[in-house]
Amino acid sequence: MGNWWHTNIAEPGKLPLLLALAAFVLTFAITRTITRMIRAGKGPFRNITPGGIHIHHVVPGVVLTVIGGFGAVAAGRHGVAAGVFAVIFGIGAGLVLDEFALILHLDDVYWTEEGRQSVEVVVLTASLVLLVLAGFSPLGVDDVTDEEQQSRIGVITSYAVNFCFVLIALFKGKTRMAVLGTLVPFVALIGALRLARPTSLWARRFYRDRHRARSKAVLRAYHHDVRWAGPRRRFQDLIGGTPDRNPPPPARTP
Repeated sequence: MGNWWHTNIAEPGKLPLLLALAAFVLTFAITRTITRMIRAGKGPFRNITPGGIHIHHVVPGVVLTVIGGFGAVAAGRHGVAAGVFAVIFGIGAGLVLDEFALILHLDDVYWTEEGRQSVEVVVLTASLVLLVLAGFSPLGVDDVTDEEQQSRIGVITSYAVNFCFVLIALFKGKTRMAVLGTLVPFVALIGALRLARPTSLWARRFYRDRHRARSKAVLRAYHHDVRWAGPRRRFQDLIGGTPDRNPPPPARTP
């Protein structure tokens, strides 16, 4: 175990990344627990409202992310300082991404259906960091052979081909597969080969006059959503809390 730790974590300088991931996941879990207790009116926790202004936890999250990010860049990948700043960055990132939906919509949608986007982004981010810790490199450069690594053409070609797969998957409306495909090219390849989502840029451009392909895409998207929407929502509710079924209408400014 000690040899594995030294070879795969300590020597490559991945310990700060592991600490940042642990702090990120733990912060998200603690934050969601506290917000769910506040929502239920249980425990000693309350919203922070100095002067009547609700201070969202994304605010201290941004501050901690900036401090941890710049500190990590200055500290490098080894040493105590690198680990400390990695933890600070992970805490800040956890607070920020827990309110990703608020930043995206510029509205307090934390307990609405739109608020599910925060949970999805957190899970996706944690998955990507885990893949990096496991040894995956962006756009599949870890798949390049030793001979290809000696040739700039081989490396550039690998980047270009895998990046094309990612772009096609993204244009086909398969965002999750495109993001994961930056580290696992096989995932992006599957996304690039499959039919596009009917509302994607690819479908509007290439399926416009291909009625059969468009109908097939609509049918496949429907069956996919019916099959996976329920389990995905239950998983999001489990780790993030169930959104309000009848959220209050947004406040209107004069």
